[in-house]
Amino acid sequence: MSPSSLSARLTLLALLSATTFYFLYKSRRRLKPLRQLPINSNPRKGKLFFITQTGTSKALAQRLLNLLSSNNIPFDLVDPQNYEPEDLPKESLILIIASTWEDGNPPQGSKFFVNWLAEISTDFRAGNLLLSSCKFAVFGVGSRVYGETFNAVARNLGKRLRGLGATEMVAVGEGDVDGGALESVFKEWSEKVVRVLKGGLVVENENGIVYASDAESFESDDDDNGGGGGEEEIVDLEDIAGKGPSRKKSVNVAETNGKMDGKREMVTPVIRANLEKQGYKIIGSHSGVKICRWTKSQLRGRGGCYKHSFYGIESHRCMEATPSLACANKCVFCWRHHTNPVGKSWQWKMDDPLEIVNTAIDLHTKMIKQMKGVPGVTQERLTEGLTPRHCALSLVGEPIMYPEINMLVDELHRRRISTFLVTNAQFPDKIKMLKPITQLYVSVDAATKDSLKAIDRPLFGDFWERFIDSLKALRDKQQRTVYRLTLVKGWNTEDADAYSKLFSIGKPDFVEIKGVTYCGS
Repeated sequence: MSPSSLSARLTLLALLSATTFYFLYKSRRRLKPLRQLPINSNPRKGKLFFITQTGTSKALAQRLLNLLSSNNIPFDLVDPQNYEPEDLPKESLILIIASTWEDGNPPQGSKFFVNWLAEISTDFRAGNLLLSSCKFAVFGVGSRVYGETFNAVARNLGKRLRGLGATEMVAVGEGDVDGGALESVFKEWSEKVVRVLKGGLVVENENGIVYASDAESFESDDDDNGGGGGEEEIVDLEDIAGKGPSRKKSVNVAETNGKMDGKREMVTPVIRANLEKQGYKIIGSHSGVKICRWTKSQLRGRGGCYKHSFYGIESHRCMEATPSLACANKCVFCWRHHTNPVGKSWQWKMDDPLEIVNTAIDLHTKMIKQMKGVPGVTQERLTEGLTPRHCALSLVGEPIMYPEINMLVDELHRRRISTFLVTNAQFPDKIKMLKPITQLYVSVDAATKDSLKAIDRPLFGDFWERFIDSLKALRDKQQRTVYRLTLVKGWNTEDADAYSKLFSIGKPDFVEIKGVTYCGS
């Protein structure tokens, strides 16, 4: 055989071998049902976005960033306000922690980012492969009491990203800030993300969505999620969030979040920790008491609050309490930072009103005793403070939600303790049934339907009708009544004529105007 003929045959053999290897390689990539997600081969850091209004999602994103860093997974924390959405096709890894604001919409600062995704996902020029090189996971932070719009932003983000060809690493997490067991479900979602990013197996289902595998190849999570008996970490509201029911554990998660058992306790361990951190003393499962700064001030011989200036009530003999830490609004100016529960009706265990009063007075007097020895506190004022003569039922939450509010007020009056009760004007029937209060307040936070919706963020769809009916019920009470106006610049300080019309409906004896002081973001 000539050398040239041998060379030609060897060349042909090499070409056929290379071609065969190439097709085998491509075939294997198409048929491979299990795959890994490498992270070290990506030259561009992953992006961890937070879509937030009050800071909750930002804090959660920071916690996830810390977890990623501890596992040597590089990510940048990004505010969508400072990001150009058109750079998304350049990204290979995206994590999003997203809050849902009013009516299922994103917070104001992130609207452009979210709307850009919505628009580009329906633009035929972009196609469905725009983000085909990107892998993502989304966690939503919302409140289940808002019904159909619960975590709407997170759900829509997941849908848009999938529609643009991105690969979903972990199913959309749905955190319920008012549901309970929030810490553990967010932890579970975060750990799934880390496992996948560290090379854990993912399985593609029939819809093309990829979820973290719960197969034997992963370590068991039982130690983390099973007992629930460990000590709860004290955290800020910003650390509260959780994941909604997964496909496999929907019943268990729903029970944990208290949606299947109407007799759960109102105050979960996380909520308790947050309120106690703010100085509240929790009574039973749904009440609270706290010593007011004006009580401390007058104990020291300094000034008292408006009750002293307007009505002669001694602040050092005033007890601030509530029989219901839950509320039906999420007011933007709430100084409790929304660390209390919310609800449209009473759906929790109920404590005895006598026990609430006894415990409230006991805890209040203990806090008064702690003022002994403080500069300016005399023995005379300290002794007077140990016998409260007034109770402000306006601490936090909606006191008239408590079914036995009349018995509680009767017990306070029996002990010669006067009462001021503040309601948020969402329960007109409760106002009608309420026995006489020393002074009955209604919070009038806005003069028009749109502004009331924006500033109070009520849970009820018929919030305006309830508001007007509450004012009418106040008029019919035939007792001393007050409109309390909480004014926030840029929100509800206009519409003087509209406020005047509201005054003619409820005909209050007094109007108290309170301005919200800006204290930083």
